[in-house]
Amino acid sequence: MKQRRSVRSFSNKPIPQPVIENCIKIAASAPSGANMQPWSFVLVKNKNLKKKIREEAEKVEKIFYTKMVTKEWRNKLEPLSTNFRKPFLEEAPYLICVFAQRYGIDSKGNKVKHYYVNESVGIAVGFLISALHQLGIGTLTYTPAPMTFLSKILKRPVNERLYIILVVGYPKKNNKPPRLKKKKLDELLTTL
Repeated sequence: MKQRRSVRSFSNKPIPQPVIENCIKIAASAPSGANMQPWSFVLVKNKNLKKKIREEAEKVEKIFYTKMVTKEWRNKLEPLSTNFRKPFLEEAPYLICVFAQRYGIDSKGNKVKHYYVNESVGIAVGFLISALHQLGIGTLTYTPAPMTFLSKILKRPVNERLYIILVVGYPKKNNKPPRLKKKKLDELLTTL
């Protein structure tokens, strides 16, 4: 897992859809509050849909990069060479849009309380990234802000909100992620 890096440049090498579906099954096996499994996964592979998602994402990203990002934040983003353009949304063979279900809906249309939604969905996403990485498949966690445009494009129900877009595919041969320093164990672990 220490070798895992975010990928921002994807090859066109195909990945069989059943491989991705199996990784999503692994994600769905994650523990969740009261076993409510408060997640939905939308697998986007359609080129026209990916293009529309990119167009809408770049609109919100342009506002972020020109009006919202602070100088300090921009300095933190500099080693990643990020900007409002998001070609990876079209390059990658798959976008896995993970939605958090704020509440469930039973067969009679009644709201069903979900517990620890963010924690549960976060664990499931961790399982998903790990499963894909173990197969040599690259990922990029992407969270445009605001993300409401995606719920509209994908026609998601009102009880769901986008948690993350996981961009999925094999890295391009010349992909060289920045070398970022990770904290050492003694910087993050306290043993009592």
